[in-house]
Amino acid sequence: MPLKNDRFLRALLKQPVDRTPVWMMRQAGRYLPEYRATRKQAGSFMDLCQNPEYACEVTMQPLRRYDFDAAILFSDILTIPDAFGQGLYFEEGEGPRFKKVIRSPADVEALPDVSIKEELAYVYAAVARIRQELAGRVPLLGFSGSPWTLATYMIEGGGSKDFRIAKQFLYNHPEAMHMLLQRLADAVIEYLNAQIEAGAQVVQIFDTWGGILTPSAYRDFSLNYMRKIVQGLIKEPDGSTVPTILFTKNGGQWLEAIADSGCHGVGLDWTIGIDEARARVGEKVALQGNMDPCILDAEPKVIRAEVKRILEAFGSGSGHVFNLGHGITPGVDPDHVAVFVDAVHEFSAESCRQTE
Repeated sequence: MPLKNDRFLRALLKQPVDRTPVWMMRQAGRYLPEYRATRKQAGSFMDLCQNPEYACEVTMQPLRRYDFDAAILFSDILTIPDAFGQGLYFEEGEGPRFKKVIRSPADVEALPDVSIKEELAYVYAAVARIRQELAGRVPLLGFSGSPWTLATYMIEGGGSKDFRIAKQFLYNHPEAMHMLLQRLADAVIEYLNAQIEAGAQVVQIFDTWGGILTPSAYRDFSLNYMRKIVQGLIKEPDGSTVPTILFTKNGGQWLEAIADSGCHGVGLDWTIGIDEARARVGEKVALQGNMDPCILDAEPKVIRAEVKRILEAFGSGSGHVFNLGHGITPGVDPDHVAVFVDAVHEFSAESCRQTE
């Protein structure tokens, strides 16, 4: 089915667009009352993720409210560790936890051989269902966590303020860490390719914790494996390109290296100016970002002013996907999201008309 709105894909491929496409990390989430109602109905966060009907419903909810240019699969980045038998669960108000953790090289060697395609079949069922529900309205974005980010959770057993245990493992057992990261990279390739086969039209790798590493460790233990994933992905399943986006939070210091990975787009957080980022990478890749999510808590006139500032900082031409610099926070007023999305389309359309 042909896409009715392909701005997102065109921008990632640096083709002309009539206005800058916009979507939002965590756009299906707790800031929406309808999401909270569906999660309550599902019973738990994992039940929500593992039920294709519920996953489709919450994916579609923000598109019913806002004029987003992309839908993103509703799932969690930690599905792969769960498939390896780590026992993912969620504590209310405390985030993800694992029943089993990796603390020694022997634990890495003991990881079972699993079929990611079989273990995570519910994800691909959700992708297929969402594509059908979208009916060509906008592209569907699939995603995974990066190997390094997945490894930090598997070693720490959950989130962390300093990732001391994960870094300790990296420095004391580098060979075992590489073994773990290679296992995870292979799993991510299988996982994302299965999403593409099921209908995902773009994929994003979330390297949430790459920015905690030193420059040399980032290249060796994070970017190296994301590059392998990009190389291993299905490029044109039906003759059309499936763009890949890499997003490393606090990764602006390695922007050129990320842009050289083979990806189509680089996600930016708010710690680097988009004008600086564009000057550094030139026309090599598209850029996605990068408004501070906290701006959405400000008054509407402030939101509009910041959207306009970022668009002007990027400048003319294609290759920009507007997004937040990280996920939307739960307490944001849903009306402020409408201000944000409408401002992106309004101001970028004016800019596009001026450059025609």
